[in-house]
Amino acid sequence: MQQARIKDRIAVKHATSHDVAALAGVSQSAVSRCFTPGASIAHETKERVLKAAASLGYRPNVHARNLITGRTRIVGVVMAHLDNLFYPRFLQALTEGLQAQNMQVLLFVADGDRQAELMEQLLNYRVDGIVLAATTLNAELARACTAAGIPVVLFNRVPADDADRSFHSVQTDQKTGVLALTNLLIERGHKRIAYLAGSLQSSTNQARERGCRSALDKAGMPLFAYGIGDYDEAKTIAVVRGWFSTTRGTRALKNVPDAIVAADDRMAMSAIDTLRYELGLSVPEQVSVVGFDDVPQARWPSYNLTTYAQPLAEMIDAVLALLTIQIQAQDKRATLTSKGRTVVLEGQLCIRGSVRGALP
Repeated sequence: MQQARIKDRIAVKHATSHDVAALAGVSQSAVSRCFTPGASIAHETKERVLKAAASLGYRPNVHARNLITGRTRIVGVVMAHLDNLFYPRFLQALTEGLQAQNMQVLLFVADGDRQAELMEQLLNYRVDGIVLAATTLNAELARACTAAGIPVVLFNRVPADDADRSFHSVQTDQKTGVLALTNLLIERGHKRIAYLAGSLQSSTNQARERGCRSALDKAGMPLFAYGIGDYDEAKTIAVVRGWFSTTRGTRALKNVPDAIVAADDRMAMSAIDTLRYELGLSVPEQVSVVGFDDVPQARWPSYNLTTYAQPLAEMIDAVLALLTIQIQAQDKRATLTSKGRTVVLEGQLCIRGSVRGALP
């Protein structure tokens, strides 16, 4: 009878935690613990609270709880481009990792011209932390966020100079990856190796280019050709056309690259399509192509792309750990160290059929 009266009384208004507590016969603190991830509560008590909440149509007021805790449980993720096939996978994995910790992602897509506007938005949403995955943005945004007291983790990029060493960062060993790819081409007998660069402002591209040049220098070989694809399909196609324009009709292959090292898989696959379907060249018999990232499409039979796989799961774990360290330090009002931690992870060379002599 008492439970019926409670239900009748709240039928005309939204149920509150007080109503749930009354119906379940527990304290309000027990209701609060029931809906707080990780909080200690007896199994029987939790079952009673959940049953009462379902009966009343109760949902905890997340905004009210955030006001009390001072946390929104939202992490801002800043990206410049979503057409890079690696980053949708990163975004999905990061979102799943944060949701497992009862946190959510708020996505911002921006370029270098909108950094002031982006900073304003990040502050307005009061995000608990920021993951900067936009390799083409300069460090000003990271500095501004840090100055505002927002924890920052750089993803797949490195601090630009000593002034930015306070930033935490997670990255693959870019140089070592392309060094391995270029050494593979050299071992397979390639003599005219070209490098297809991404954005010149990108620290990842710079490291990958150093890997290619380092391998060639050690082998006593020059870089045969260089072009800037800028992580863009149209620019990539234009570069490849320019390199191989003399092969039309005559197939004068001694004057063109016999291998292409692309700064990412998307450009590598664009290069393969252009070589095969526009220029009529055979990959890998006439030209070998390698990429970087190991996106799912790289394993398609039509590409069978030799590439360097980034250890995405390990990278996400490291990002979450670095965010958690900073957020917990703030909650404890501890002083954050002035020196950031740089996590560099080893990837894996994936040898497939886009390199002459490689197994299909």
